[in-house]
Amino acid sequence: MSRLFPRTGKNRQGDAKRMIPPALVRLTAAVLILALLAGCVEWLEPVFPGLFTPLPTSTLEGQITLTPVPEPSITPEPQPTFGGAITLTLWLPPQFDPAADTPAGQLLQQRLDAFMEENPGVLIHVRIKAPSGPGGLLESLTAAAAAAPAALPSVVTLNRGDLEAAALKGLIYPLEGVSEEIESPDWYPYARQLSRVQDIPFALPIAGDALMLFYRPASVGGSPPQTWQDVLAFGNPLLFAGDDPQAWLTLTLYRSLGGLVQDLQGRPALQADLLQQVFELYQEGARRGTFPQTVAQYQSGGQVWQAYLDGQADWAVTFASFYLTDLPADTAALLLPSLGGDDFTQATGWSLAIAEPDPQRRQLAVALAEYLSAADFLAEWAVAAGYLPVHPTSLSGWQPVTLQNTLSRVVLSAQIRPSNEILASLGPALRESSLAVLRNQASPAQAAQSSVEKLLAP
Repeated sequence: MSRLFPRTGKNRQGDAKRMIPPALVRLTAAVLILALLAGCVEWLEPVFPGLFTPLPTSTLEGQITLTPVPEPSITPEPQPTFGGAITLTLWLPPQFDPAADTPAGQLLQQRLDAFMEENPGVLIHVRIKAPSGPGGLLESLTAAAAAAPAALPSVVTLNRGDLEAAALKGLIYPLEGVSEEIESPDWYPYARQLSRVQDIPFALPIAGDALMLFYRPASVGGSPPQTWQDVLAFGNPLLFAGDDPQAWLTLTLYRSLGGLVQDLQGRPALQADLLQQVFELYQEGARRGTFPQTVAQYQSGGQVWQAYLDGQADWAVTFASFYLTDLPADTAALLLPSLGGDDFTQATGWSLAIAEPDPQRRQLAVALAEYLSAADFLAEWAVAAGYLPVHPTSLSGWQPVTLQNTLSRVVLSAQIRPSNEILASLGPALRESSLAVLRNQASPAQAAQSSVEKLLAP
């Protein structure tokens, strides 16, 4: 067996150089240095605690801890681009329901479908709300704005009174600078009034309504009456809502004389001399039997129209929409005779307002409202729904020409009713005085003065 013995002298040194690589020498040196340092740390740590232990980065004694503010978690809103997937909610009253099996309902559904087709990915969700009262359009809008803004509709249909209330409550958005359609010249003056609250545009009108005179020519005979004296001369009973809380006919006749409804300070006001002329007509009509005692039992235009259809009278004053919805063949429609020198009637209507809380989605809501209020569409839809046109270019949809001419006079002479605040004061005063004259409980002069005094009472 052979053995290996260590060598000495030159040969041993040379062998060592050949046997131990330089890299191994350096590695061995590094390990020895680390071992020495570790020993130092163990020896120095008890003497200088913390010298070789890193201090916490967030709790230096004597200094304020600076905790970085976390970035807010932002969920981006869906981009309401015309090609994006987004749902718009449309609130409508029952008479405008697109699901109804009526010509008007079908036309509206087709229009909604066309909008969605032209804007791929856009969905329109329709909700039907009562016109007024609990659960109605305005109350639902108010409740949603206060408790559940996410439930607010994109577009809501409001009558004139509710539109004014919603605008003053800040529930809907003004259209000034937002909608180009609202600045179009293709609006009747009364429709432009319908769209505005305190001279600011808040909505796009789609349907008008106004007081008109209706009668059965075959039963009455003679030429169509042009004045109230012509009506009285026929001697036939005429129905109207004598117990109307807002006294629409009384107020309309008073305004046809140029009567003011507010003073220079904007407070409710009446002119006794002009109002007396209205009550003199009532007194004469009651004496001749034109205004029977039964008019005192009707509180709404709907009640009057139903009584007329039931044959209780051959004359009636009520809203145009009742006639235009049915177009009974035995009935003719006339402009309500004015007591003044110019044609005049009082109007109301329905408009589309924007309640969408999201600024970007609101742009699409405006586009929908403009699409539904376009003249070419309303030329068909308003006829089918039974409402007065709001666009001059839509008037041609009404036939025959005789009816078209009558409606033209109506919409050109129409002015919207006074504001909610004014009407809340005038209505009760005029109603009470009108009933007193019709029941022969007060003279025209006494009734007129009583109305004025009621407004002045604290």
